[in-house]
Amino acid sequence: MTSAHPPAIFLMGPTASGKTGAAVELYQRLPVELISVDSALVYQDMNIGTAKPDAATLELAPHSLIDIISPMATYSAAQFRSDALALMADITARGKIPLLVGGTMLYFNALQGGLGELPQADPEVRARLDAEALAIGWPGMHAKLAVIDPETAARLKPTDAQRIQRALEVYELSGKTMTRLFAGQGEAGFPYRLLKLALTPSDRGVLHQRIASRFDQMLEAGLVNEVRGLRQKYPALHPALPSMRCVGYRQAWQYLDGAFGLDELREKGIAATRQLAKRQLTWLRGMDDTVVFDCLDFQLEDKLFNYINQFIK
Repeated sequence: MTSAHPPAIFLMGPTASGKTGAAVELYQRLPVELISVDSALVYQDMNIGTAKPDAATLELAPHSLIDIISPMATYSAAQFRSDALALMADITARGKIPLLVGGTMLYFNALQGGLGELPQADPEVRARLDAEALAIGWPGMHAKLAVIDPETAARLKPTDAQRIQRALEVYELSGKTMTRLFAGQGEAGFPYRLLKLALTPSDRGVLHQRIASRFDQMLEAGLVNEVRGLRQKYPALHPALPSMRCVGYRQAWQYLDGAFGLDELREKGIAATRQLAKRQLTWLRGMDDTVVFDCLDFQLEDKLFNYINQFIK
């Protein structure tokens, strides 16, 4: 990468780290346009459980790649990369700087490094992996992945069947781990001078308090009714779809099915969100060339502004 490339900015961080607020503030003060990097915000009609910016916020600071597909649909990292690159080219052509903000680290990784070398899904291999998982369980499959590809396994929950299966499938088909494939692709096809910023907490306990408080606010705002409404609006919706595997939605679905009560819904939702934050922080620790800011710093926005302003001069 050389200085001849136009600038682009990644603003990354775990859930509840204040990314949206920081991005909105930066939008007001810098010549940037915002692109959402969030695998949950792409879904229409999923507002409360995704902590989607409200209409007033989006009017003040528009974000691309929010509300672009139905909860019945799927949206891959490859689709995100294609959409994001097209948006970035358009933003740059208009003399602005793309600022990509969110917490889906796989998307950031795919955007910078590419996904072209990953093999296509193979139904036969997947069926074999499903059969093995039926015998030993997905935590057992996760343990198997941890031996083959410890870096990828560290980022995945032992019950994340879809991603564990995909990582094992990629290894079986290519003979290479996801970690190795990602690392080998470098920055080909990413013609930007990149600034990678990470918002991480100096006190993990405070982040946990934020997570609990935000989940309580979601429940008060009607998360359960939102999921009930989704089930009514989309009769074919089912819990195995990526949209309903999002944190909060999975637990609310189980609550509506009578699996547990409201207190347990709260406990499980908060625990799942904390696990998500842990995985996001693991991703961030493994990223190169990342500038870290304390998301609990009262002067965070000013410090981000000053740092970015020096970068884009």
